[in-house]
Amino acid sequence: QVQLVESGGGLVQAGGSLRLSCAAAGSIFSINAMGWYRQAPGKQRELVAAITSRGSINYADSVKGRFTISRDNAKNTVYLQMNSLKPEDTAVYYCNADRVKTLEALGVSYDYWGQGTQVTVSS
Repeated sequence: QVQLVESGGGLVQAGGSLRLSCAAAGSIFSINAMGWYRQAPGKQRELVAAITSRGSINYADSVKGRFTISRDNAKNTVYLQMNSLKPEDTAVYYCNADRVKTLEALGVSYDYWGQGTQVTVSS
């Protein structure tokens, strides 16, 4: 069983910063990629940023230059530093772990999602 535990959301004024953290817990052997998605009311969930185990990074165009994703492979933890926040960044942010293999079942992999953390940016 793998769980993703998120922290760091909250309320901030436009122009401010927040840092999200997501730790994957369980008997994990490997994780291919970890990332952050967000979903605003009435909109589809969208990719914000993702990072592979080798450090390859992908950002949504809307956050390039403002958000930074990083990862600690030894701790199975991913971070999202969000600077210059805008009201349109307001959403529930979800952590994702892609193609996770556990020690009990190395032959299969699964994707996991966190419970979501609210980020609200006021104008």
